[in-house]
Amino acid sequence: MLEASAWRDMLGFLRPHRGLVAVGAVLTLVGGLIGLTQPVMAKWIVDALEQNRTVLGPLVLLTVAVVFGSGIAAVGYYLLGRVAESVVLKSRRELVAHVLRLRMPETTRFQPGDLMSRVTVDTTLLREAVSQTLIDALKGIMMLLVIVVMMWLMDPVLLLVTLGVLVVAAALIGLVVPFFQRYSGKMQAAIAEINTVLERTFGAFRTIKASGSEPQEAARIGKATHTAWRYGLKLARLGGVVSAGAMLSIHLSFLVVLGVGGARVASGAIPIGTLIAFLLYLFSLIEPVAGLITAASTFGTGVAAVRRMRDVHELEIEEVGDLDVDPDAEPRSQLALADPGEPASIAFRNVFFSYPGEQSPTVHHGVDFEIPARGMTAIVGPSGAGKSTVFSLIERFYEPDSGTITVDGRDIRDWPLAELRATIGYVEQDAPVLAGTLRENLLIGIPDAGDEQIRDVLRRTRLAALVDRLPGGVESQVGHRGSSLSGGERQRIAIARALLRRPRLLLLDEATSQLDAVNEAALREVVAEVARDYTVLVVAHRLSTVTQADRILVMDAGRVRAMGSHTELVETDDLYRELAATQLLVSGDGVVGAGNGHPVRKG
Repeated sequence: MLEASAWRDMLGFLRPHRGLVAVGAVLTLVGGLIGLTQPVMAKWIVDALEQNRTVLGPLVLLTVAVVFGSGIAAVGYYLLGRVAESVVLKSRRELVAHVLRLRMPETTRFQPGDLMSRVTVDTTLLREAVSQTLIDALKGIMMLLVIVVMMWLMDPVLLLVTLGVLVVAAALIGLVVPFFQRYSGKMQAAIAEINTVLERTFGAFRTIKASGSEPQEAARIGKATHTAWRYGLKLARLGGVVSAGAMLSIHLSFLVVLGVGGARVASGAIPIGTLIAFLLYLFSLIEPVAGLITAASTFGTGVAAVRRMRDVHELEIEEVGDLDVDPDAEPRSQLALADPGEPASIAFRNVFFSYPGEQSPTVHHGVDFEIPARGMTAIVGPSGAGKSTVFSLIERFYEPDSGTITVDGRDIRDWPLAELRATIGYVEQDAPVLAGTLRENLLIGIPDAGDEQIRDVLRRTRLAALVDRLPGGVESQVGHRGSSLSGGERQRIAIARALLRRPRLLLLDEATSQLDAVNEAALREVVAEVARDYTVLVVAHRLSTVTQADRILVMDAGRVRAMGSHTELVETDDLYRELAATQLLVSGDGVVGAGNGHPVRKG
């Protein structure tokens, strides 16, 4: 069933190019068939020599046939190669677009390096399968039929001897297909593991070097490469055995045909020219038999590639509209830089949630709160309280197990996903910066922002000095994952990127964790300014960042245990008071630091 569906998938890839495939297949087939006229012409030459006639005409005709057949076959192979490259292009585009639309829970099904391998290595193997399996199989079968017919016309007796070759070759092909498929799949999985380990290694390159763990990583990569080598060796051994078996059967048939045919020539049953032509046809069997064996091996590889690509296409995706992966397409934003509108309100109503997985504990236990439009709301609590998960649910990276989440009183499941996310500016906890220029990082998600808007957010996030220091300004490269920047600079770039969107709702997850006191104070002013016009939610462990928030939610063990201002919570909530005391926001004599420079005495 898998092989049949793989054939259907391969034919589906070829369907848009069926006209070009037909022309290319006909040309390669004609080129191959012209080559099969050579034994007949050789017979004419031998017969002419026996009768003392000129051989100039047959020699010229043979030369023209060889050159013409080779030229036609070359054009045919070019056309088929063009189709194969087009198939790879389309399959890669579709696979990339699908991967980019995956739902967050689905991304845990495969390692990033494995997904990369499926997009690159498996699509390349698909090209070989499409260009070789279908065409070599068709050409091989047609040439076999023509050769058998020509052999029968020359001498049916010698044909019966030759049929043994075809039986052996067919048995070999039938035996090898399952093994090629099995070993190819395992080798492709091993190559994917190599990509996974490399991606993991380069993602934490500094940590690996600082900890001296290069030998450990080398051992991981060595194990994966040895696995790929082992299965590659099995494929090579299998191919060698099959090829040797096919060649041996042809050579044995040659000896038998030579013996039987010599006896028939001696008895006068057939002329010597017929025997020579028959032997040439016998050796002509090498090409189609080899083509069928190659087709069988590449088909096994193609089946494994199709299966791995299908695994990705079966993963659930988000409805974010079609993705254009055309290289000539202009980058387009899902939001406009016009006035974004009124700030958004948020409400969680009895929300329960646990991350996918049978052993995953419940993260939210009936989370319930309302946040009005405009102003700054902070979410605080110990690690593991479920603070960052609030943001993941608002962004619909995950869906709640039960309960409802509303934005502007509308269930977020009723929002078009692109429209919902266009409303939100989100700064992640690790503030990722991508390889590329500073400008490219700022314009992620909003490529049509102008220079004036960029200069404004750079000024507000205290990045103007960084731009002046960089040799190319905003066009300077920031390195892999922002390796040329400090942690605080990466964090401010992520914040500037979010502010550039002019969001109705701004989500800041530990947005000041890597900032020094001066830049933290400056950023607090920026956030306070933004909060006057928009809704801002801040997850923070450093309470100094949020002491002046309009309201503070205190979360513990997946529940909201208290809400109020900094001063109110110090007076009423033991957990918050403990958090504040550990950060020196509550003095030993009960004085509460309100964050504005003026102490407030508790009680």
